Amino acid sequence: MTDLDELIIYRNLENSEVLENIAELSRKAKGCKTFDELSILKSDLFAAVHSLVDLANTYGFEKNLWQNYLTLLLVNSENAFSRACEIKGIENGTLLQMAMHDFLIFRELFSYDFSDLEKVADRSVFEMILSYHSIEGCGNAFNKRIRNCICQLSKNLAQSKSIGEFSKHIIDFYRHFGVGKLGLHKAFRVDRSEKGVEIVPIANIAHVNLDDLVGYESAKQQLIENTEAFLQGKRANNCLLFGDAGTGKSSSIKAILNKYYENGLRIIEIYKHQFRDLNDVIAQIKNRNYRFIIYMDDLSFEDFEVEYKYLKAVIEGGLEKKPQNVLIYATSNRRHLIEENFSDRSGWSDNIHKTDTVQEKLSLSARFGVTIYFGSPDKKQFQNIVKVLAERQGINIPHERLMAEANRWELNHGGLSGRTAQQFVDHLAGKQQPLQ
Repeated sequence: MTDLDELIIYRNLENSEVLENIAELSRKAKGCKTFDELSILKSDLFAAVHSLVDLANTYGFEKNLWQNYLTLLLVNSENAFSRACEIKGIENGTLLQMAMHDFLIFRELFSYDFSDLEKVADRSVFEMILSYHSIEGCGNAFNKRIRNCICQLSKNLAQSKSIGEFSKHIIDFYRHFGVGKLGLHKAFRVDRSEKGVEIVPIANIAHVNLDDLVGYESAKQQLIENTEAFLQGKRANNCLLFGDAGTGKSSSIKAILNKYYENGLRIIEIYKHQFRDLNDVIAQIKNRNYRFIIYMDDLSFEDFEVEYKYLKAVIEGGLEKKPQNVLIYATSNRRHLIEENFSDRSGWSDNIHKTDTVQEKLSLSARFGVTIYFGSPDKKQFQNIVKVLAERQGINIPHERLMAEANRWELNHGGLSGRTAQQFVDHLAGKQQPLQ
């Protein structure tokens, strides 16, 4: 097997233990002359095979697990070359020449002959991992579409007739999807551990479309216009979606992500107790070729909570300017985000500078240049939402009966809102047929 120490760009590979172990086993197997010498290597070999199968179960790979694994190493490797390629691509330069050197090594690995290791195993274990059939539903590390694209890339690389064709497939993948966790996932959350602040992928995202949200056309258009300006590198504003509960604010954010993911949009969800980590999060993403929305759901503060001060400094007011590839989108039931009391504005107050207190509480919401209102529907709008959702679900109930049942439902389940309408239609669909 090719010496992995000759790699230049792709040296520090994530999950490279299997590759390193098989390379070491390959070298040892060639030097073995007796049955006893081969037997000593068996345990390590089966451990390496176990790791390949474990990765297949995690990522949902099948057929040639070895080539899928090598492809995973390539698409996960965040290095100078892959980051230069993401979204923009690369056509020439020294980086490309160095990468081509590494691709020659990977191309040899793709066609590696396992015959020496077959002697160690003394059975057709490699035949199984080179034609592996996965269990339906396995693999939740990537969404299904990305998993399929990685598997297709693996086939393309294996069938490449030249190093130029091999490199083109990889560069095209980086340009279209990006690289590493930020390229292969849509959404992320923030964790803090002993290693510091970490951006962690969220694999399962609700596939919501803007058309799924019935009504609110003006609100959706405002959100689209601001997001498209952001993606095009134009001036765009931080955005606050506020209004009544259950009106589709959070669903609109998810739908925006699904709509513009292929244009390089990513979302990082963060909670108010993590606001002190915002600078660390931004430091990790500010030099990447994606556009990031830092998303804060159900944002509001009670009078005694002071976490909003971290947010104010990040949005506007700190010495370091917020990167152009970062915006903040938030949803809230409150327009002004921070709890206000009558004493803040009344003629009598213990606070000597009560005007300053009012301005401090309004200053956070003022930092959102776009504010979009989502109000509860009236009775007619609610009935239209129910009608449209029922049609999409294929529910065949006479209109008069459907509206009567919908009215009874909303009286007992939270009033007029899009969420109530969806819950009612889900209830009817659940009674009509089992979930597939």
